[in-house]
Amino acid sequence: MPAQAHQCPAQPVRAQIVDSAALGDLAALNGTGTGRGYADLAFTNADGKPMTIADFAGKKLLVNFWASWCVPCREEMPALEALARAYDPETFEVVPINLDVGDSGIEKARAFLADEKLSLPLYPAPLQAFQRLQQQAVTVGLPTTVLLDEKGCELGVLQGPAAWDSPDGHAVVDALLGA
Repeated sequence: MPAQAHQCPAQPVRAQIVDSAALGDLAALNGTGTGRGYADLAFTNADGKPMTIADFAGKKLLVNFWASWCVPCREEMPALEALARAYDPETFEVVPINLDVGDSGIEKARAFLADEKLSLPLYPAPLQAFQRLQQQAVTVGLPTTVLLDEKGCELGVLQGPAAWDSPDGHAVVDALLGA
């Protein structure tokens, strides 16, 4: 059963810190902090081991929902990898949740990452993970990025692609880390 939208406390001050940093290439990002929580959002690792956002507790997260068939998603992935490499993985992590479905979905995602020589982890998820965001009016399409605090609580949302490995992208992550 999906978690309710208000399982986290509202965090308007922390969300405002993130929102204030969202300029230039990241101007479309909205600081939210309304109380939506994702700690129970389920997916697997590339080997099929069940995981949730709670497995990353203690870290601030950039959770990106993507699919190999989504052209803007494909274009955004190298910037997400560069962003992930620029920060300490003990405090910040990029969590790319893949939504390729069907019997060959995971293979298509693996092939894309290999072809592009990307070392981002592969976290396949059932379509229900994305439908949860749609039902809670977080997004309508891909890519979608959700910024989460160390407890898996939403502080910001961006619908669409972004230049994450840019000064504006780094400013947003720096704000997230400071919030």
